[in-house]
Amino acid sequence: MRLRQALIPTLACLTSLLPAQDSKARAQALVKEAVAFAKAHGKEALLKETNQGQGRFHAKNADDLFLFIYDMKGVCLAIGFQGQLIGVNRYNSKDPDGKFFMQEILDTAKTKGSGWVDYKYTNPKSGKIEAKTSYVEFLDGWAVGCGIYK
Repeated sequence: MRLRQALIPTLACLTSLLPAQDSKARAQALVKEAVAFAKAHGKEALLKETNQGQGRFHAKNADDLFLFIYDMKGVCLAIGFQGQLIGVNRYNSKDPDGKFFMQEILDTAKTKGSGWVDYKYTNPKSGKIEAKTSYVEFLDGWAVGCGIYK
């Protein structure tokens, strides 16, 4: 009986982590799918699929995952949501805590090949600044990523 009483809160805590872990896995899988797509169809095809509204890597609504693609200078080449950012250099973008998140995203892609970067960003669904993490991979001079809110 005591074991059961001890396990219930532990299992409840672990279960609460599953949605976040599932989102992280989906974000990472989307980036890996995009890199494979670019290797099979070319980088320009990846940009098109990310930027066009019905493209494979473009958000269908604010809840969907989407890609972002930046060159190593911080210029947005493609984004599956917030298309007004295409062509904008975001190298010196900071989160509310002053963290140069784009520089860290680019550095992670370039020096590690892939990885996760934590920062804060305005969630378009809530309109509030929230903790976010983005998975990014290096693809021939580009950083290809996907983020989730924690």
